[in-house]
Amino acid sequence: MPHYRATAESHATIEGDGLLLIDSGAQYLGGTTDITRMWPVGRLTAEQKRDVTLVLRGTIALSRTRFPRGTLSPMLDTVARVPLWEHGLDYGHGTGHGVGYFLNVHEGPQSFSRVIPDATMAMQPGMITSVEPGLYRPGRWGVRVENLVLAVPADPAAVSTEFGEFLEFETLTLCPIDARCLEPSLLRADEIAWLDAYHVTVRERLSPLLSGDALAWLRLRTAPLG
Repeated sequence: MPHYRATAESHATIEGDGLLLIDSGAQYLGGTTDITRMWPVGRLTAEQKRDVTLVLRGTIALSRTRFPRGTLSPMLDTVARVPLWEHGLDYGHGTGHGVGYFLNVHEGPQSFSRVIPDATMAMQPGMITSVEPGLYRPGRWGVRVENLVLAVPADPAAVSTEFGEFLEFETLTLCPIDARCLEPSLLRADEIAWLDAYHVTVRERLSPLLSGDALAWLRLRTAPLG
């Protein structure tokens, strides 16, 4: 269920009430993209909003974490799953994969997964990796919120200890996260602050490239949640 391809023989019609998951990407001169967003179709149930919000919490948790250079993938994979585990939920795929440049969208050696890796899969500066926790209810709906992140050295002023070099992630993907799919009461204040700050960045970076209806849509979808 995590991957779906519409064909002439087997396809779903977008209608009624529910969640629409769009997983898209392409290869450009500037790099390869891979992004998943949730959009509301009609009216959403409280359970659907809860699922999207919990998955988003996982995306936020991993996106903002700091960790020692060389940390192996199972430790980072866990960070994104904790908000779901707290509610007895999980997903059956890895949390993220390396992204190639004019190579493969899924490009190693690094990943965020529960597979036991060797030391060459440890996270290093300069690696671009997807962050894409999910939740799938067969026959009902699926949820995934995916960004690409770049591993960079953490701010020395914020992380300066005798325990070696720490890394953090810079989110590269610039696309609104539709708040109509969320239940804000399930988000902590610091998570809302992260989402609002992300939307400020999206709006500032994309606004000069847009006009008319597209610009109005961007401003609407990046309005503060807090």
